[in-house]
Amino acid sequence: MQNSAIYNAMIHTDIAEILCVKPKTEKRTKTMEEDVKKKKNKKTMKIEGEVVVMKKNFLDFKDAMASFLDRVHELLGRRVSLHLVSSLQPDPANEKRGRLGKAAHLEKWVTKIKTSVTAEETAFAVTFDWDESMGPPAAFVIKNHHHSQFYLKSLTLRNFPGGEGGPIHFVCNSWIYPSHRYRSDRAYLPNETPELLKELRKEELKNLRDNEKGGELKEWDRVYDYAYYNDLGAPDKGPDSARPVLGGSPDFPYPRRGKTGRKPTKSDPKSESRLALLNLNIYVPRDERFSHVKFSDFLAYALKSVTQVLVPEIASVCDKTINEFDSFEDVFHLYDGSIKLANGHTISKLRDVIPWEMFRELVRNDGERFLKFPLPDVLKESRSAWRTDEEFAREMLAGLNPVEFPPKSNLDSTRYGNQHSSIREEHIKPHMNGLSVKEALGQNKLYILDHHDALMPYLTRINSTNTKTYATRTLLLLQEDGTLKPLAIELSLPHAQGESHGAVSKIFTPAEKGVEGSVWQLAKAYAAVNDSGYHQLISHWLKTHAVIEPFIIASNRQLSVVHPIYKLLHPHFRDTMNINALARHVLINSDGVLERTVFPGRYAMEMSSSIYKNWVFTDQALPKDLLKRGVAVENPSSDNGIELLIEDYPFAVDGLEIWSAIKTWVREYCTIYYKNDKAVQNDTEIQEWWNEVRTEGHGDLQHESWWPSMQTCDDLMEACTIIIWVASALHAAVNFGQYPYAGFLPNRPTVSRRFMPEPGTEEYTELEENEEVAFLKTITPQLQTLLGISIIEILSMHSTDEIYLGQRDSPNWTVDDEPLEAFKRFGKSLELIENNIIQRNNDKKFKNRTGPVNIPYTLLYPNTTDYTREGGLTGKGIPNSVSI
Repeated sequence: MQNSAIYNAMIHTDIAEILCVKPKTEKRTKTMEEDVKKKKNKKTMKIEGEVVVMKKNFLDFKDAMASFLDRVHELLGRRVSLHLVSSLQPDPANEKRGRLGKAAHLEKWVTKIKTSVTAEETAFAVTFDWDESMGPPAAFVIKNHHHSQFYLKSLTLRNFPGGEGGPIHFVCNSWIYPSHRYRSDRAYLPNETPELLKELRKEELKNLRDNEKGGELKEWDRVYDYAYYNDLGAPDKGPDSARPVLGGSPDFPYPRRGKTGRKPTKSDPKSESRLALLNLNIYVPRDERFSHVKFSDFLAYALKSVTQVLVPEIASVCDKTINEFDSFEDVFHLYDGSIKLANGHTISKLRDVIPWEMFRELVRNDGERFLKFPLPDVLKESRSAWRTDEEFAREMLAGLNPVEFPPKSNLDSTRYGNQHSSIREEHIKPHMNGLSVKEALGQNKLYILDHHDALMPYLTRINSTNTKTYATRTLLLLQEDGTLKPLAIELSLPHAQGESHGAVSKIFTPAEKGVEGSVWQLAKAYAAVNDSGYHQLISHWLKTHAVIEPFIIASNRQLSVVHPIYKLLHPHFRDTMNINALARHVLINSDGVLERTVFPGRYAMEMSSSIYKNWVFTDQALPKDLLKRGVAVENPSSDNGIELLIEDYPFAVDGLEIWSAIKTWVREYCTIYYKNDKAVQNDTEIQEWWNEVRTEGHGDLQHESWWPSMQTCDDLMEACTIIIWVASALHAAVNFGQYPYAGFLPNRPTVSRRFMPEPGTEEYTELEENEEVAFLKTITPQLQTLLGISIIEILSMHSTDEIYLGQRDSPNWTVDDEPLEAFKRFGKSLELIENNIIQRNNDKKFKNRTGPVNIPYTLLYPNTTDYTREGGLTGKGIPNSVSI
């Protein structure tokens, strides 16, 4: 019944048009047209083609009933048809559109689509009868008269007159629903589009916008539209499950998400109703959904993680301290023992004969243990190195800023009182390696990790829950060997008489022995709790996932698939809307995993909204980010115009090379299509795209003066470079290192449950007598630890269908030679960067690249040369997009 409804809904749509276009080269076009003129006595010719499709599936399972009904439709004459579109002759019924050729059909569907356990590609022959007087085809149209949808990968045309460049490839990668409209494969600026394609181009964008579409969007809708984050709460469950709407107000600004159109909740008409927890069929446009391989990987990783949570939880029921780890050995046991899966030829053969991708992932051949969490890299070399001050400081490096001394607060003093730091020179002097504060400042050696201002406005509310935590400042010294040394940690709380009375702060300094050493370890844990929460909420979710989604929506609404900038950016949007929708469903929603495992709890997303108020698009460029944070200074003679103040800063060093490679690739690509600033100004689609990004997608910040005006080639290239950097390299840097470091949660705790023990209390006595028990009772409890580890294991996994920076899903993504050559150069530059990273990691003078835990820094290793499609916890590789 459901399939019937889909069919009836789609059968009334217009003819299914795919703007898949012939090569751009003028020389070739001219040759083809001359060839046509020379053959006037031959009116009709045969053009042979090959269409590659994949049938509808659930995970890797074929939909057997759909395949059967498709065969019935095929036998009844309701087939899949294709029409080529003329570039020279207008349609008699509509002179603004090219004339359609005779229909051709996919051949031997009934026998070609075989009953199989897994979904697989199938190649069909197709033969077109083409009237030579119509000239070379400019596009093709496809109609699906079957019962169910299929995935159209490509069309290849052969034997075309004048086709001296070989076969013509059209890469489509789209789901084709019964009688549906789709896409193109060639780059045209709007004013260069062949006259007979302009109408099709406009209609395609209009269909994708479909501004009049009301109600809940369904799987077969291809509609891209915006919505507020009004689907995080569940107010119908009660006030504790309600959450504020993020976006559309000065109090809670936020980037927009993809529209789903679900009906509002009963108790709050501004909030959107939610799906049942196990219903993962959240609307995103069909082309944005995970591939069957990616979805299989995702569910397999989730299933594996759930089993890893259940085993120790069941065991803990019989423990004397339920939901508590009694020692670090208890935590280590999460990774030790059980069944170690074989590594090598035997297990590889076993995996090869398992038909379903989902279950293949449960029998990996990378040495993982069955029903046990993989051993995090931070423990592989030593089980104690994570506790050293040097490793603590090294893991804080990415968030550092230089400091004015004493550190200052930017919070409104009329509302929050005096929030300036209480750290003074006498606190840190014994640890300054003989330097005075003045000397350290003058030599750019004093740095701070400062989470105070971000957390203090929320601390009273956060601490009213089971969480008991502080706003922290961590002061560090850059030493002569390039490593960092913690000098002091400030733990601050709002004044007991109210926020307006300022902060109450305590200063803790390094110690190694006795109860003082135990107190110092706890102080570092509180700082790590702040940093872990900020990392997950802000550095990861907000500044990559959330801010990129509006660009994806605007690109699909305003840039035709034949637009060169669409072709440039499209690989960097893969899977993002789908993973963000799943995040809203189970991670960042009220009572979701993030609220249960990260210290801000129910205030997490609200806090990220307050940070978004100060987000600046142009500051996301890596050189500007490093300058703004004060860890670099301007240097016009260097490649990126800056010089690092911390030479051994792996993220910055590797990142600047990646940034430069992306910038060069974008510049070379854009200059092929835009010869001057006027071309940008006259590009109507680019102007509408950028206007919509600013006024709709990031509408709460639309009046900020920092938005590029998009009037020059430099504006366009800067915007595209930033988008690609954020979606690929920045996300890789903040995401794929999570399990190697935080898979052992005592190293990166996400919650603190009690305040620093005071002398004379039971807690302080416990700290003196058993430091491990006191430490573990302070940080994340067992169940939240297991949930947290499970999630970051999933997030840190590379999918087996990963496409890395410098790779494309098809070598025929364009038929134009110049961009193909530029892309090859981009790939070569990334391969060179891979070698540079390996050399730096092997250079013993760069101590921050491995640290005491001996983990080589590979988070920005591009992995461009890797086509193995193995996936898993590799700790390296830059996927093209925010895809997990």
